[in-house]
Amino acid sequence: MSFKGKNSVYFLGIGGIGMSALARWFHHEGFAVAGYDKTSSPLTDELINEGIQISFADDLETVPSQYKEEASKVLIVWTPAIPKNSVLLNFFESNGFEMKKRSEVLGVLTSSHHSIAVAGTHGKTTTSSMVAHLFKSAGKPVTAFLGGITQNYQSNLILNAQKGEPVVVVEADEFDRSFLRLHPNEAIVTSADPDHLDIYGTEDSILDGFREFIALLDKKGKLYIQNNAAYRLGNKSLPLEKTRFYGLRSDGIKAENIQARPGSFQFDYVDGDKEIKGLELFIPGFHNVENALAAIAVCLDHQFTENEIREGVRSFKGVKRRFEIHVNEGNLVYIDDYAHHPEEIRACLSSVIAMFPGKKLTVVFQPHLYTRTRDFADGFSESLSLADEVILLDIYPARELPIEGVSSEMLLGEIQSGKKGVVSKENVMAYLEENQPEVLVTLGAGDIDRLVPGIAKWTRSRLNPTEV
Repeated sequence: MSFKGKNSVYFLGIGGIGMSALARWFHHEGFAVAGYDKTSSPLTDELINEGIQISFADDLETVPSQYKEEASKVLIVWTPAIPKNSVLLNFFESNGFEMKKRSEVLGVLTSSHHSIAVAGTHGKTTTSSMVAHLFKSAGKPVTAFLGGITQNYQSNLILNAQKGEPVVVVEADEFDRSFLRLHPNEAIVTSADPDHLDIYGTEDSILDGFREFIALLDKKGKLYIQNNAAYRLGNKSLPLEKTRFYGLRSDGIKAENIQARPGSFQFDYVDGDKEIKGLELFIPGFHNVENALAAIAVCLDHQFTENEIREGVRSFKGVKRRFEIHVNEGNLVYIDDYAHHPEEIRACLSSVIAMFPGKKLTVVFQPHLYTRTRDFADGFSESLSLADEVILLDIYPARELPIEGVSSEMLLGEIQSGKKGVVSKENVMAYLEENQPEVLVTLGAGDIDRLVPGIAKWTRSRLNPTEV
């Protein structure tokens, strides 16, 4: 790893899911690590408990002296989410510090190790986590930088514990074209649907971004690409001699005999003459079966045995907020998911309906970004219509300012569900108490996650009122 001459790393935006994984890695490697973020969160609490200094004030006085006195020994890692008028950002920029975005640091890491990069507008977090877990479960050397908290390891960083040079698994983020800084030996593309149009402008532009990412693939490398993504990108964009196609109904790698159960999905992995029958995946969802196909294909090409594959798939617990089942008892079900794009919502709700046929499905959805809500309004309304009842929260703005005429209310007209409405976050619990949902799903990438513990506790209290 080439960070010669550096002994300290300061993070601007350390609380982000990707940034915090890098902070953990540098800390583990013996660097002095500190950082700033606008607000505290469970992630920043964990970093502080691990010995990393964090400030929540954009004030130079809060930066320990070792991170601001010898610029040549300090690396600054920053995220574009930091405002351009940030006091800290401007200090480091104007005083000769070496500054790198998260993607640039990952570029350094992937250039010095055999790397597997997982890209896609959806599915990349679960798929990269599954690849990393299969390696870890089989006792293979692996280091992974992930975009979510894995349930198996309770972290977004998986450190190598085996002898030998590790394979580096990275989640390749298309936002801000970050994935174009990586150096993949192998690549997975899970999807290439239009998204981040506030960054890319047009659907063609984001497709060009994925084509550029694929072009970065090592000459001896392999590409594993989901069928629909391949169709969208076009065969002319793909290195066909080293490309493998996968999907639930693919002519290449596919799943057969899929059975949706209340807590798992069972399926057969099929790739020509190669079959692994009766695999059981305890993170439900048709989309997760598809993600598993890619992970299994990669690991088989790394000479994993059938037993290693079977055990790795069976023992994978998933990623927090990715089809996370909090309650599944009796006639009460509560599932939380990060889905914030129409295709993700469709995949999630279709799987819930298959798992719990005939049960009333209630969805609470928090739209994420004004631009995304505007650009995909029809798609959101269509996918949410799979539910019997839809409750919308106000749009979570993240990095954006409001756009006139864009609101959660604009989705209601085209939603075909029998019952629908907009409810404030403060009134969600009262609404649930009054309506007593049977199968409840919360969806969104904003701060809806802060409601999840309370909703889970309330749902469990309905089963055992005296125990909660």
